[in-house]
Order: sequence, then structure tokens, then C-alpha cells
Amino acid sequence: MRSRWTAALATALVLMFAGAAAPAAATDPVDLGAGFVLDQDGVLSASDTTAVENRLSLLSDQTDIDLWVVYVDEFTDPANAEEWATQTAGANGLGPNQYLLAVAVDARQFYLSGYSEGPVSFEQLGTIEQQRVQPKLAADDWAGAAVAAADGLQDAVGGGSGGTSDSSSGGFGGIILVLVVAVAVGALIFVFVRSRRKKRPTVAGGAGAPAPEVEQVPTEELERRAASALVQTDDAVRTSEQELGFARAQFGDAATVEFEQALATAKENLNAAFTLKQQLDDATPDSDEQVRAWNTEILRLCDEANAGLDDKAAAFDELRKLEQNAPEALARVQGERARAASALDDADKHLQTLAATYAPEALATVADNPTQARQRIAFADEQLALAQTAIGAGDGGEAAVSIRAAEEAVGQAELLEQAIDKLGADLAQGETSATALLAELEQDIAAASALPDADGRIADVIAATRRQIDSARTHLTGAGKRPLVALQGLEAANQQIDSLVAGVRDAEAKTQRARQMVGQLILQAQAQVSTAEDFVTSRRGAIGAQARTRLAEAGAALVQAQQLQQSAPEQAMQYAQRANQLAEQAIQHAQNDVGSFSGGGMFGGSSGGGGDNMLGAVLGGIVINSLLGGGGRSSGSSGGLGGMFGGGGGGFGGGGRSSGSFGGGGTRSRRGGGRF
Repeated sequence: MRSRWTAALATALVLMFAGAAAPAAATDPVDLGAGFVLDQDGVLSASDTTAVENRLSLLSDQTDIDLWVVYVDEFTDPANAEEWATQTAGANGLGPNQYLLAVAVDARQFYLSGYSEGPVSFEQLGTIEQQRVQPKLAADDWAGAAVAAADGLQDAVGGGSGGTSDSSSGGFGGIILVLVVAVAVGALIFVFVRSRRKKRPTVAGGAGAPAPEVEQVPTEELERRAASALVQTDDAVRTSEQELGFARAQFGDAATVEFEQALATAKENLNAAFTLKQQLDDATPDSDEQVRAWNTEILRLCDEANAGLDDKAAAFDELRKLEQNAPEALARVQGERARAASALDDADKHLQTLAATYAPEALATVADNPTQARQRIAFADEQLALAQTAIGAGDGGEAAVSIRAAEEAVGQAELLEQAIDKLGADLAQGETSATALLAELEQDIAAASALPDADGRIADVIAATRRQIDSARTHLTGAGKRPLVALQGLEAANQQIDSLVAGVRDAEAKTQRARQMVGQLILQAQAQVSTAEDFVTSRRGAIGAQARTRLAEAGAALVQAQQLQQSAPEQAMQYAQRANQLAEQAIQHAQNDVGSFSGGGMFGGSSGGGGDNMLGAVLGGIVINSLLGGGGRSSGSSGGLGGMFGGGGGGFGGGGRSSGSFGGGGTRSRRGGGRF
């Protein structure tokens, strides 16, 4: 699992190194943004950037490590590339399994930053620098240097020429495990003993004006609060959506109109907040004034979203009347539980069928869904038994809390089961689309072969397309198929060869071709967004702000693509590609968050016992959202459970690269890098 630093550790590193940085007229440490590549010096072409991003994504998919690459003109302190890279890694919260290649193009300096307790030793990092990266940089092969670094890291962790890490992370992992268990157990006790309704704090003033205390908050703390508010508000909206569906089924549409309107307004505010968060996370540097203004606005939007939901919460709770009709509600949820449990065997069989056809990485988002579903159902059984006991004792309020927790657990079990079927359908559709694209590429190759080729460029593109076709066919055959990987490669090849043959097509043929391609891309993006949505929703107790932000932006880009599909297909294609990329990033961040949350068996490593059931409940956000705040509609205070389970970089799920672990004795300081 990928261990990660807390936001507090990242902030401490920033403060520690900031005082030592010389105020030279050069590039300060940077925000890495959403992708793996940040080219501030403009040395990469668009195709180079795509190629490097693809290689680094493949490294992340195939190993337990990530690599970011940054190109700038000069480091702030030209005499110390190590310090610049280390400070950048710390400011962006890179953990022990995450590496940074920093290149100062004009100053001809570079440094590969890694953690002493990571899977690649300092000695191996030096070997990668000198034998792989430096020769590429000396030849001004900027993209090749990034690919070489990725190759070296993959060799090192895979036992190839780079060797394997001789450093042990057991002690560090043990510290993490003990601290996580302590925090988790304490948090769960806190969940059960505090009252069902919390007072919602005011985090910002009305009409866009920040509350006085926000103006006094340091920028780093303001960023943490904004990320925490995003996580908590996203949970509140998701929980409210589920509750609205339950209420409609039980009481009809007419009784839920006002709450539906409040929920729609809350969603608008949340989407606006996610858009601001995406702007803060992108590769474009932001001034301190912009960072403060946008984070303050995120807090205001989240507070307003929660306020709208809370205004209707009392009436909504009254509507449900679980205290009054607990026996009937108990019987209803017991029936839903029975249906979800009966579907588990089919889910197991379907997953086994898919596993016999597709590669493990193609099924990574649903590989543990049956196990997770069983944990949700077991937790529901525990809560239903408690509800039955409470009803017998005449305690309708206690029964209502348990029924509501069981209701959501059953709903998540059903979602986990259905996600397997959805992914199976998406993979089958990916195979169909890839097969069709193979045939189209053969036609394009024939058309391109007939064109004059004075400089050999067409022959090079045809050869590259042939290689991609061969690779795709490998991914589409055998027992370990990777149809979505094949489809992505074919789409990239198709765009390149299309630019060659476009000149021989008339305007109508070009438009028809573009519409055909964007249709395929939109289907692919829909599948990726749906997969990410299911993964986040069923594990939201561990998911931080970065994954949620990428998912929200992916959904927005997908809507744009759908709206432009007929009128502007080429523009729609760009939006569809962006939606697909953002959804992939959302899945990656979400998987990292879940790995940090649940790695190592935090509740004792039992199989199917009460500890695992509670872990599943917390992972799904059920304990927090159902037993706190009358269903989790209130955002809660920054010091409450949200801060520990997914709040902006502190604890289990907050903030993408800067969350999850509890520090340790490792370092990124070593002698390395150099000139080229």
C-alpha cells in the first residue's frame, strides 16, 4: 500500500525549507497540479507530454510507486537542486512511494528526489540518475529523461537491473498501524457516545464575505479547512441524495419537494466549490491572494450548501418518523437486506467469470466488492439486531439510528454488487469499440500509404500506428485482456494518423468521422466516470478532497462533451478526453486514499469478524454519516470526526498526495543529482 504524509508534515517541510531558500530571480518550488508532468520551460511538445504522461501513468498502474517530472528554467537556489526538489516534494505531500524528477533546463541541473524509507534505495536512485537520466538530459532528450527515470524506478522495484530495495519499512508501517488503530478506535467510541445532532458551525459570512476569524487564519490552515469542508459537504450531499430516495419510496414525491429543492441548490454550490478546487490544483501558479480568496469562497459555498440542507433537516427527520414506525421500517430494511444478500453469490460468480477473461488491473476497482458487500451486510445485521432489541425496550430513537445505519449499509452492498455488472458491461463495450477501431485504423493506414511521403514522416506514423495495433491486439487476446488500455492506445494512434489523412477527406467526411470518434470517447468517459463514482460512493469514508474534485470535474467535462457532441464534435472530443483523464485520476487518488485508510488490517486483520464489519462501515462513511448529525447532513466542526476520517489532509482520506500516514523517521536528503 502507498503510505503518505499528513498535511501537517508537508506544511512543516515547507516552513523548514522556506527559510533556507535564496531569494534568487528563478523558479520557486511549484505546485505539481493534476497531472504527472509540469513543463514550465516549454521543452516538451504536446505529443511528448502525452507520451510521458502515459508512461508515468503506466508506472503507477503496474507498480506501487508514482513519479512526477518538473521542467523549469532555474532552481531558486542554483547551488542546491536537492533542496529545491525536496522542498517541492514536501510542499506537495509526496510520500515514501512517490518520486520527483526536477530538471532546471537553463541551469543544466537535475535531481531525482525519493524517500529513504521508500522501495528504491538512495544508492539505486543515484544509479538511475547517472546511468539513465543524465545521458538523456545531456542530449537534450527531455521526454526521454522522464521515460528513463520511470524505467529505472520500475526496474528497481521489480528486481531488474536496478535491483530491489534493501530498506525496511516494517518499523514505519508498524508505527502507522498502531497510531491508526488508536485514532480509529477512539473515533468510533466518539461516534457512538456523542449526540445525534451537532450544531453546524459558520465557516464564512454571508454574501461572500469571510467571517472575521477566516481573515486571521494562515493560508495553509485555510487550505486544510477548505479541503475538509469539501469532503464533508460532498458526504452530506451524497447522504442526502440517498435519504431523498428512501423518503420518496416510503412517502411519495409530493412529500419531499422542498428537500429536493434544497438538495439541488446544495449540489450547485458544491459543484462551484469543486471547480475552484480544481483551479487551485491545476498546473497554473496562483498568487497567495487567489489561494486565500478561492479557499474562502469554497468554505462559503460549502457552508451555504450545508445550511440549505440543515434548514430542511428537521422537517425531513420528522417526515421519516422512524421513532414512530420503527417496526415497519425494520421489516422493510430486513427485506432489502435479504435481497442484497441473495445477490452476493451471483456477484461472486460474475467477478470470477470476469477474472478469467480480464487482467487483474482491469478489475481493480471491483476486485474486493464482494468482500466489501459482505462487510456492509454483516454490519447491517448487527444494526438490525440492535434495532430489534431497542424496539423491544421501547426505545424508538435508538432503533431509528440503527435502522438508518443498516439501511445505508444495505444500499452500499447493492451498489457494490451492481458495480461488478456495470464494469463487466463497460469492458465488453471497450472490446467492441477497440475491435471496430482496429478496422478503421487499417483503412487509415491504407489511405496514408497512398499519400506522397517526401520526408518519410508518413512512413514513421504508419510504423507507429502498426506498433500500436500490435500492442492493442495483445491486450485484446488471451486470458488477461486489457480492453480499455488497448482502446486508449488505439485512440491516440488514431488521432495521429487522422491528421495525415484529413487532407484527403471532404468536410462532410471529416465531420462524420469526428462525430464517430467523439461517440466512442464519450462512451469510454461515461464508463470511467461511472466506475469512479461507484468506487467513491461506496468507500467515501476514506476518500479525500482531490479524488472528489477530479470526479466532479470529470462529470462536468462529460456533460460538456455530451452537449457539444453534435454541434462541435472536435471540441466535444477534447472534453470527453479530459473527462476520461480526470476520472482516471479520481480513481487513482481514491484507491490511494483507501489504501492509506485500510492497509494492513487496521481492525486486527480478522476475516469477517466484527472488526472488519466496523471497518467496512467506517470505510463506507456509514458510521459517520448515519450516527452523527442525524444522517450526516451537517458539515460538522473542523475538530470532529470529519477531520479524522477524510478531512483535508489530516487522518485517513484528506487531500490526495498529502494524507494518510503519520510521519516517520525517513528523509529525502541525499547527495545526488548534478549537472548535464
